[in-house]
Amino acid sequence: MTATASDTHSREKEAAALSSIVASTALTLAKAVAAVLTGSLGLLSEAIHGLLDVGATVMTYFAVRIADKPADAEHHYGHAKIESVAALAETGLLFVASGWIIWEAVQRLTGHGGDVEVGFVAIGVVVVSIAVDFFRARHLQKVAKATNSQALEADALHFSSDMWSSVVVLVGLGFVLLGFPLGDAIAAIGVSAFVCLAGWRLGTRTIDSLMDAAPEGVADRLREIVDRVPGVVMVERVRARPSGAIVFVDLDVAVSRTRSLEDTAGIKTAIHEAVQAEMPEAEASVVVHPRALDDETVHERIMVIARNRALAIHHLTVQSLDQGRLSVSFDLEVDGRMPLDAAHDIASTLEDAIAEELGPGVEVETHIEPITVDRLAGHDADAATVAEITADLEAAAARGGVVGEIHAVRARVTEEGLIVNFHCRAAPETAIATLHTAIDEVERAVRATRRSVRRVIGHGEPIGSDRVSTSA
Repeated sequence: MTATASDTHSREKEAAALSSIVASTALTLAKAVAAVLTGSLGLLSEAIHGLLDVGATVMTYFAVRIADKPADAEHHYGHAKIESVAALAETGLLFVASGWIIWEAVQRLTGHGGDVEVGFVAIGVVVVSIAVDFFRARHLQKVAKATNSQALEADALHFSSDMWSSVVVLVGLGFVLLGFPLGDAIAAIGVSAFVCLAGWRLGTRTIDSLMDAAPEGVADRLREIVDRVPGVVMVERVRARPSGAIVFVDLDVAVSRTRSLEDTAGIKTAIHEAVQAEMPEAEASVVVHPRALDDETVHERIMVIARNRALAIHHLTVQSLDQGRLSVSFDLEVDGRMPLDAAHDIASTLEDAIAEELGPGVEVETHIEPITVDRLAGHDADAATVAEITADLEAAAARGGVVGEIHAVRARVTEEGLIVNFHCRAAPETAIATLHTAIDEVERAVRATRRSVRRVIGHGEPIGSDRVSTSA
């Protein structure tokens, strides 16, 4: 919801609440005067009910003003709950007034009340009250629905109940005119019963809101929305609680643990967007839990274990041996300046974790390989050195017979030795495993020929590729 829309809703709610105060006050005064002139208990009950309505609408007015204040350091979820508090207070006042009215009505039915004088003034007040209550209830309900205001909904319910209770009072006055004086007391009891029923319904909803009861159907709807988001394996938990116009939602979802951090972040973003698109009133907090899936390969399981320990491995080989045994081997990359004992501890910890994951009897072998973690300072080697290295690369490639067309050769001088990069080409149908072995042989040949070369990195391309190397 934009700030402009929020401000508009605030003004609408305040205007509706203020108009309720004016209407309630005017009707209450009219009913009180008519009750004194006629002695009607039904009108008196309506007047007392109206007096409570005035107090209730005043509470509503201040409640809607406070409810729209933004969240602060003490109220992290905003102030919208004040509307529920105001609605609950209104409900309590309704029950108190209804109890008193029923008591007075019983007194009259048992012969302890006064006479009722019905005149055009009393009937006119009741008719006007019915008309005003009808239009006020419609307007308040419309604003309450548009702004999702519980306090205004309570006000609308008050005016609606007032309208029907006025109808009952009018019927009671009619019975008095027809010579049945107890009709007024019976009408008063009917009014009170109706008010109690309406108050019970409102109170139940209000208490549910204060106790953070999830709105009906919201949890199932959220599950349906999130289940459709690609990458979500399962919706593990949904919690929702209303607070004024906002529904705060906590979602716990499961994703495959083989996904990268970037993928996981993308899934969270997709969940937020999907919920916002279908439930604009929802403010979702999403927690993603990585879970092991039944269809994970051994390769994926090992890579997850290494990644969770921020370790880089490559050349991972998994072999199935007899009697269901597994043999796992890989290269573990560590800082080349790391002491052997520290590197061995890292390798042992990783091996133990893999053995625990794959079960007893698994063989785990680690080849510790040095890598340069920090950025190396270097400069381009002279043209003669590059030419010599190029010739060595071409000779080694020719001996292997798989790769050729050596190009984009670069040699950089660093404090650890020469770092060589080159591109080569092979037949498009060459298997990657074959290509990798051939390039490795070229790299080893150059390092064996030139002891000053620290590392050689080769990049294979299919023959006929028109891609131009950006490194050439």
